[in-house]
Amino acid sequence: MQIARTLQELVLLRKALDLKDVTIGFVPTMGALHQGHISLVNTAKQHTEFVIASIFVNPTQFGPGEDFNRYPRLPDQDAAMLQAAGTDLLFMPDPSEMYPIPPRFTITPGKSANVLCGKSRPGHFAGVGLIVTKLLNLVRPHSLFLGQKDLQQTVIIKQLIEDLNLPGNVIVCPTHREADGLAMSSRNRYLDPEERMAALGLYHTLVKGKVQMFEGMETQLLLTIIQKFSAQFERLQWEYIEIVNSTDLETPEFLNSEKQPAIVLAAKVGNTRLIDNMFLFK
Repeated sequence: MQIARTLQELVLLRKALDLKDVTIGFVPTMGALHQGHISLVNTAKQHTEFVIASIFVNPTQFGPGEDFNRYPRLPDQDAAMLQAAGTDLLFMPDPSEMYPIPPRFTITPGKSANVLCGKSRPGHFAGVGLIVTKLLNLVRPHSLFLGQKDLQQTVIIKQLIEDLNLPGNVIVCPTHREADGLAMSSRNRYLDPEERMAALGLYHTLVKGKVQMFEGMETQLLLTIIQKFSAQFERLQWEYIEIVNSTDLETPEFLNSEKQPAIVLAAKVGNTRLIDNMFLFK
């Protein structure tokens, strides 16, 4: 596995790939990797001929008081995991390389960034949009592999690519879960054993909704059932529990499988904020 740490190194290596005429898959990450990230690499290897991964904890998507400084950074361990998975090229720059000066231009997302996580994290998706734009212009992948766990992010990145004609066809891969159902997340490392047990309430709430739903059901009825069920998890500080179409994040009046509705939720366990979601008809 080759490792590029500067923009110049990445650009030169990427130009060499043009001469080989290979399809390129891209897996962007913030590191602290787990098997969910590795599953994205594995899927990318199945669909493309050359896989590029990135590790970069992006400061522009963290707000005041969020966990940028304590976000887990394990570069050597992460690089070893990516190499073992068969990644061809790892881009791992320092913040000063990606942002040598404060950004003079910004990305302003549309209304999809103002709901769900966007309500409590103002500016977050603007920061995501900025770094994704920079990475896609550098890597110029044929396909971009993202995890379903960050459903809102996948929708916004698809819109970004369509609106700005950026390279990369988005392929959303299923959420990778622990044996008991907890969605894998780099932030799970923050949880102590009791918090880890309490966090399962997110998964159980999703399953409850999926079991109770049916085609044509009034969305508000299912939402009421889910919210009542979620109240039993007293250690969870619920931020939101919603049902949205996974195509545009709009809330449907009735459940329609054509628009791929999903339950989306966020909660804090202690000081750790977790998100999860589940498609209702998949």
